Amino acid sequence: MTYAKRFLSLGLATLIAASATAAQAPAAPEKGPTAMVAAAEPDAVDAGLKVLKAGGSAVDAAVAVQAVLGLEEPQSSGLGGGSFMTYYDAKTRQVTAYNGRETAPAGATAELFYGPDGKPMPKGQAIVGGRSAGVPGAIAMLHLAQSQHGKLAWKDLFGDAEHLAADGFHVPARMAAAASSNAPQAKQPDAVAYFTMPDGTKVQAGEVMKNPAYAATLKRLAAEGPKAILEGPIAEQIVAKLHEGPYPSAMTLKDLATYRPKATPAVCRPYREYTVCMPPAPSGGPAVLEGLGILQRTDIDKHPNDVQGWYLFSQASRLMYADRDRYYGDPDFVSVPMEGLLAGDYLDARAKLINPTTAGPPPSPGNPKGAGPRAPDRTQEPGGTTHLVIVDKDGNAVSMTTTVESIFGDGKMVGGFFLNNQLTDFSFTAKDHDGAPAANAPAGGKRPRSSMAPAIVLDRQGRFVAGAGSPGGPSIIAFNLKVLVGLLDWKLPPQEAVALPNLIAFDTIYASEPAKFPPGVVAALAAKGVALRGGGFGEGSGEQAIQVTPNGLRGGADPRREGVARGY
Repeated sequence: MTYAKRFLSLGLATLIAASATAAQAPAAPEKGPTAMVAAAEPDAVDAGLKVLKAGGSAVDAAVAVQAVLGLEEPQSSGLGGGSFMTYYDAKTRQVTAYNGRETAPAGATAELFYGPDGKPMPKGQAIVGGRSAGVPGAIAMLHLAQSQHGKLAWKDLFGDAEHLAADGFHVPARMAAAASSNAPQAKQPDAVAYFTMPDGTKVQAGEVMKNPAYAATLKRLAAEGPKAILEGPIAEQIVAKLHEGPYPSAMTLKDLATYRPKATPAVCRPYREYTVCMPPAPSGGPAVLEGLGILQRTDIDKHPNDVQGWYLFSQASRLMYADRDRYYGDPDFVSVPMEGLLAGDYLDARAKLINPTTAGPPPSPGNPKGAGPRAPDRTQEPGGTTHLVIVDKDGNAVSMTTTVESIFGDGKMVGGFFLNNQLTDFSFTAKDHDGAPAANAPAGGKRPRSSMAPAIVLDRQGRFVAGAGSPGGPSIIAFNLKVLVGLLDWKLPPQEAVALPNLIAFDTIYASEPAKFPPGVVAALAAKGVALRGGGFGEGSGEQAIQVTPNGLRGGADPRREGVARGY
């Protein structure tokens, strides 16, 4: 992260004059950046800043950033994946939620991931099968948002990514580590071929790598828009690729051609003196809002980074996850009792379940207004995701989480990019033993439930305060809740908020980073029944945040990854 630098140059005469003056007003700090990009790779940040400096909007910059991330962070996102975005319009002070979540092919059934024996297949087996891929939606979503809020021509937003793909880029450390990992996708023929150098060795961090196929795809994408991958030769390659192997997809060219992203009002709720806005279900946004609603009924704001603060955070998280996993799915297919889950009286009741001194047994899902019978969730949600935040000089802002689901998606490539395995975000078990349906069961045309929860924070006058979010699979919801508590309750600057310890509290599990907590906190939490254990996140955080201050923007990038926040 780069903050505005302050320089003070005083000559000898000035120093003498200053010492002779009893009191002088302190020099006003230099104004910080008025535009900023925070993302997971420095090349992507630079591409976004170039667009902003050319007069582009925050959404224009998001297109450029995503194009570079798809090249340099293919283990996390790309042209073959999906996304959720919240967008703040400074002129109207409105927040719009864009849904680019992948959809299941029309031919998908509730038993999508059942094997020949009639039982749910192992997760690793399902991921690398063609049936794990949904219709990619990230680029279609970006195109829709850019058509509404862009200032530059769509065709002019891919130059940096195309240049890097054609002429070469330095391999980031995380990409190299993922390529050499034991993940089943990294061992698929396409991934092995892509990451193997001419001398037969796996690509190493810092080496120069090229992807001419990706450059060619970007050229088509710049000229044709989303049709470049949803129709025509690349679409035909996608369908053919997904029909290969022992667990083929039902995807057709019609499934790709008929994909449509969504734009809806964001779901916004008050928190302290702020308003926090998120995408609606099937994103994880409403779950984060429930977590905030529970915490608002506590005094966590008086316990910055101390034992009681983290205790309250852990207990609110458990309640939040219990409800999220029971009730959330695609609202086009199931009734999601979001209003009931976020109602004041329901949040009052949930907050009262927090024992003020000692953690109790795992909480059960509540019974909010509008809830019907739902089976316990059986979703096994991995992580392969990234987050970016952008603010342009006019004050418009983007908070966007984008993903291919697991590492390198399903491990299959077309056009220089990986396809997703997003449908494994569905519950593998469609019903409970008594026949109650799972809210997140697969169905044709349905979007799987997601943890992605890109946040926009406003003041009560509707002015932009901050944007934040994180990757992390199911841990995203807790990661984002932590950053928002850090920013809004504990009044930390973005860099300190994203660097706070991570704590994922779910059922009887308290996954965390014990070494990052202040001295004495881990032992004191254990005494309260919160026994922290290392790891267990599924995917580490990669939080990004940008905040408005009286002296300009300041940003934060998670030190656990390679991201940066830069502005001008």
